[in-house]
Amino acid sequence: MTLSTTDNHRLTLKTEHLSLLEDLRWMAAPTLKTLCGGDHANLLVFPQSFEAYGDKIGDQRIFDIHGNELETGNIMGFVGRGTTMVKIQSRFAQDEGRDYFLHYMLQKVFSIHLFDLKHHSEEENIFDFLIYLFPTFLKKAVRQGIYKEYLTRHLNDANIRGHIDVSRHIRENIPFAGNVAYSTRVYAKNNHVTQLIRHTIEYIDSHPYYNGVLGNDEETKTAVQLIREATSSYNRNERERIINANIRPVHHPYFSEYKHLQHLCVQILRHEGMKYGHDENEIYGILFDGAWLWEEYLNTFLHPILEHPRNRTGEGCKYVFTNHTGECYPDFCNSEMILDAKYKGYANWNIQRADLYQVISYMYIMELKKGGFIVPTNGNLKPRTLNGYGGTITVFGLNVNHRPNTYQGFCTIMNEEEKRISELIGNMITVEDSLCSDQA
Repeated sequence: MTLSTTDNHRLTLKTEHLSLLEDLRWMAAPTLKTLCGGDHANLLVFPQSFEAYGDKIGDQRIFDIHGNELETGNIMGFVGRGTTMVKIQSRFAQDEGRDYFLHYMLQKVFSIHLFDLKHHSEEENIFDFLIYLFPTFLKKAVRQGIYKEYLTRHLNDANIRGHIDVSRHIRENIPFAGNVAYSTRVYAKNNHVTQLIRHTIEYIDSHPYYNGVLGNDEETKTAVQLIREATSSYNRNERERIINANIRPVHHPYFSEYKHLQHLCVQILRHEGMKYGHDENEIYGILFDGAWLWEEYLNTFLHPILEHPRNRTGEGCKYVFTNHTGECYPDFCNSEMILDAKYKGYANWNIQRADLYQVISYMYIMELKKGGFIVPTNGNLKPRTLNGYGGTITVFGLNVNHRPNTYQGFCTIMNEEEKRISELIGNMITVEDSLCSDQA
């Protein structure tokens, strides 16, 4: 049975859903960090590196259970245990269940260009999300080079390059005709991991709705070609054997991105049986932290005017103290402005004190006169002037609550909205401080 809800919502369970409480409590108990560190191989959570972001993402739970009520936070996606599945859409989903906004953010963040959504069932939506991730994961992995590993080859020819296999030689080469049976170790590109990626590529390429994702950009096309060239022994009939050979994750200090790609490939090839794990207690699904996704989505169109500091690489790091200690990472900033991305609404300046103080602190240590928030809401709040050293705080609202009849229409509206908010922020950056006044 599937239970549908939205992010940041409190849902009262209906009578027919009360039988799901045991499974729901099982899914609600652990934090994301605990889940990802456990044995739930059929669960994908994004972002994958919780430590790379300063928002305590790993400490969140998928949802909470209060009596007969289910309360969600910023986590969206699909999660299940046994035959119980919970579908968490964005709170901006259309009434018909079409979650255009979540699909749009995922496609923008993972650089997928699709202008139609063919499916709306839970299982098909899970497959949508898995496909959106594949090109990005493939490109990240191939940038590290084509995965290689040592393999033992059993050969029988005249070019001896290893240990002679006496018993096999006697069995295969009597009478002697010039060949010698031997075994050798080779550092090969054609291995179980690259074969898994090849099977995934061919599976997507043969799909009538999603084959276009493999030709979205030149880097993806090149990566696909390199994998195909490295796997000359590809055989469609060996797919199940290849999947089974990749149950154990890759652990390689250099080819680190292949572990994530390997996991994703297994999920794609087995998506139809995703809910049928070997352990009835296993939690499966694919989840996205809404705050992380919102921030990464904003960066897809704000990067020309605002820097997006990164915790993982240390890029854009700011310091609280003059001796370069007290690292901090604003969401978006430049030499004139600091903006904090929040996946929440701030109607009538109803801003949480901690959020407000954080932006003011950034403004102080960076010596900036302009700061604010960018949130998913309809309309902007006029700037307010700070006491003390001065400066203005503005709330920029990106309107995402549209109701077009088609997904393509939603994409067109969002492109115009992105241009509008970019121009508004750009004009705010260039306006003279003296023109900013308290318009509360």
